[in-house]
Order: sequence, then structure tokens, then C-alpha cells
Amino acid sequence: MTTKNNMFSELVRLEQLRHIETSRAEALSYASIADMETHAATDFNYTVLLKRLTGRARRLIQDNALTTALQHPQKLFIRASRISLFAAAILGALAAGNAVGESSTLNIYWLLAVLLGFNMISIMLWLAGITLNLQGLSAGVVAQLTCWLPYRHKERESDTIASLAARGWWETCLTGTVGKWRISMLTHQFWLTYLATGMALLLLLMMAKQYDFIWGTTLLPDSALPELTQWLSKPMEFFRLIPPDSYQIAASRVGAAVQDAETRSAWAKFLLGALLLYGILPRLALLLVSALMLKLAEHRFKLDLYLPYYITLRQRLMAHEFESRVIDADPKIAEVKVMTTPRPAGQGVPQNALAIGIELDDHIIWPIGTHCSKNVIDQTSFSEAAKMIKKFDGSLLIGVAAHRLPDRGVQRTIRELTANASREVWLILLRSRAAIPVSDTRKLAWFRTADACTIPAEHVITQ
Repeated sequence: MTTKNNMFSELVRLEQLRHIETSRAEALSYASIADMETHAATDFNYTVLLKRLTGRARRLIQDNALTTALQHPQKLFIRASRISLFAAAILGALAAGNAVGESSTLNIYWLLAVLLGFNMISIMLWLAGITLNLQGLSAGVVAQLTCWLPYRHKERESDTIASLAARGWWETCLTGTVGKWRISMLTHQFWLTYLATGMALLLLLMMAKQYDFIWGTTLLPDSALPELTQWLSKPMEFFRLIPPDSYQIAASRVGAAVQDAETRSAWAKFLLGALLLYGILPRLALLLVSALMLKLAEHRFKLDLYLPYYITLRQRLMAHEFESRVIDADPKIAEVKVMTTPRPAGQGVPQNALAIGIELDDHIIWPIGTHCSKNVIDQTSFSEAAKMIKKFDGSLLIGVAAHRLPDRGVQRTIRELTANASREVWLILLRSRAAIPVSDTRKLAWFRTADACTIPAEHVITQ
């Protein structure tokens, strides 16, 4: 299955329409799609189905004027992202401004702590979240609020078309693998803005005014911060940035003599180099990685075609094509004419098929005209059913109770019976006379079981 020819935005619109049609189908007009013909195919083709789904979606969107409602959630997310980046710029400016003392001094390590310290903690949490697949760690608090606040009323709102479209966009774009990398991008953009604003403000301040750089500590040893300075300075030498030497570091302690121009220049280069090397460049690299991973996740995104909504459309838009021909032809007939006829899937039982049941009780209702040849309830009946299937040259119809949970035993039985069939296999979900309700979740489980047993959704019949 591939989505190379389909943009991610089209898949998002399909998911939004799924939410709208599932809850508010009566509010839509279907006049434009009434003339859509069923496509006949011998085998299921994901690309063809996706093309027909997008064509159907375009007609519905145009006729029901849904463009504004479908685009509004994305615009809301962009607006919330811009607000969060504006907040990051303000926080970065405040962090840099608070490090400037009243006596024209810059507390070098306090500045590195507020600008780089929180940034490094955020990077470590993000890496842990990505490695352990924990979205709560990989997404920052501000990024999560930005993604959540515009849709905080989605569960309280009535099921309006606008709220359903927002819910569909939120579930597709902000959850799962796509959501993980989209929120990661917003997280890195937030911290990149925070660092860039703080660095820009510091650069402007140091260009417009003369500052002395100071440092001091109460609890740490006197040699701790100078050693940290030398350790941070080593990578800067590759970029020809001359860090402060031991004499300049000692002369910059709180209470020391007034600094000369060379010391101030060394500290300024060290500060800007540290912010660039340990803050902005790592964030920029992580932002690029997240952007590439987001594109890859969107490229790999696939619709869950075994949801009840897509199963219904799959059976309406993709008819099964079968061949009708003479099996035992008269030897005098030189050529057998093959006639191809499209048959709408899921709307009838295949004729002259061998019907086999799996652990059915006496309350199960078979369609009129269909007779169950064997009900598999134990190993003996299974062996007899397998022999019948091997001898039978025709379609196989496997009947199961729709209200039952398809456990591993039933799935193994279906798979083994299917392996003995020489022709196409169908699965029919049978009702009970006891009128046991069958939820959409249970139907979905049966469709997934059929897919696991190589029975396509077009061959699953529901009553």
C-alpha cells in the first residue's frame, strides 16, 4: 500500500469527513455523489480506492460548502503556535534582561543557567520521550497547551460540523506518529525563539553599552566555575574563538578589580559562542530532524480502512468482479466464452458456495437459500469440513456468529479452512434469533480477523 500520489492534506480531509458523516450525515447533501459508478476490480487496490474516496470527498466538500470548516482547525493551530512563539520571545528577552545588573555588570553563569540550563533539560526530556515513545516527555508543556487549548471544548461541544471537523484534524495531525513529530517541531521552535531572542538582546546591549562580566558562588568550590569555563571553551577553539584565560577568569570574580577591554571582549565572545554552540545549533539540528521525520510520517500515513465508515464506502465504491464460465465444457465446443460481471460486495451471498459454520448454535440465522453443510465444533467436524472443502470446486462461505469475539482459536480455524479452498473465500457475519446487539467495535474485530486470514473486506458479508 502506498500513498505517493495522495497528499497528506487529502487524507486529513477524509478523516474530517469521516467524523462529520458518522455523527451528522443527515445534515449533508449527497446529490452530487449519487451518480458515482461502482468500480469493478478482481483484486483490492488501495490506490484506486483512495482516488475514489478523494473524488467523493471533493464533491461533498464543494456541494456542502465545507471548505471553511475543514480549514479552520489548521488555522487555529497556526495562530496558537504564533502566540506560543511570541511568548517564547518575551521570556527570552526577560531572561537576558534580568541577568544585567544595575551597575553595568553581566552575571555570566546566571545568564548561562537561565538561557542554556532550562534548554538543556528540555532537550534531555525530549530525547528520553522520543527514545521511550512517551509523548508527555517529548512534547513540552507550552507545546502541549498550544495543541490542546484550541480543542479543549471538543468533548463538551455539541456535535456541530465545525467541532467534528476540528476533532478529525486534531486526531489526525496531533496524535500518533504524525502528532509526535509535529509537536516536537513546535517544541524546538519555542526554545529556538527563546534562545535567539535572548542572544539578540544581549548582542544589542553589549554593542550599545560597556559591561563587566562577573561570576560568583556560595556553595560550590572556588575552582568549580573556572573549570566549567575551560571545559566549555575547548570546542570553541575549533571556531577560532579565544576564550578567557585563567587570569581573566580569576579577575572576573565578584569584588575583583575593574576589567580591561581584552577581558570584556573574551567574555563576550565566550558567552555568544556558548549560546550559539550549546543552544541554538543543537536546537536547529533537532528542528531539522523533526521536520524530516514529520514529512516521513505524513508520507507513511495510511487510513484505517477497517473502520466501519471506510468498510461501508469500500463496499459501495469497489465492486468485486468475478468470472462466470462453464466448468465441464462439451469437448465439441472449441472455445469457452468468459463473461465478466461486476458484483457489489457485501450486498449478497455468493451462489452455489459451500457454506461452513464455525461453532454456531441453533439460534443463528442463515440467509434464505443458504444451507450450512458442516458446523465445525471439534476436531472431528473440522477434519470432515476440510475434506469437503478440498473436494468442492467452488467458492467457500464461512459463517460465524457476529456477536462472538473472534479469538485466536476461531482465527486459526478460519485460516486453516481458507488454506484448503481452491476458489475465493467469503466470510459472513450471522445474526442470532436472540437479537443480541453487535457493536461496531465487534464488527471491526471481525473485519480485522478476515484481513489476518487473507479474506478481503469486499468478501465480508454483514446481515
